Amino acid sequence: MTIHTFTLNIDWPGGRNSVGELSAERLQTKISIPPEMNGPGIGTNPDEMLLGAAATCYLITLAAMLERSQIEAELTLESKGFVDVTNGVFTYKSIHHYVSIILKNKEDDRGRRIAERYAYKAEETCMISKALKGNVDIEVHLTLK
Repeated sequence: MTIHTFTLNIDWPGGRNSVGELSAERLQTKISIPPEMNGPGIGTNPDEMLLGAAATCYLITLAAMLERSQIEAELTLESKGFVDVTNGVFTYKSIHHYVSIILKNKEDDRGRRIAERYAYKAEETCMISKALKGNVDIEVHLTLK
């Protein structure tokens, strides 16, 4: 078994509306509470980072699956995260991935069927989706060209 370790450090200077510095091996950014949640809105925030983790994991998983099946395609993705606020409690409810797959060989019916199946299977296979399962609903909306 192989275990990969990822390390992230945050310097946080004070209270709720402070602005922190997040650093990891390949990521450096400011962080704060978003303005939608009455924060300063500087840099990114946990909601965007969770959405980014889910979106990048999903898209990279899909790209790898298509590549292994020798299906050449261009992919674009828009993802939306929905956070419910009830009685002051914030709950990440759902993530919707709007993926567009543009096949290089538009005449390949086999490739089209596989690409459609993989668009949904990638969400089930992605490590981040698995980690969120049972807590955050994830939906895939596909456009296949």
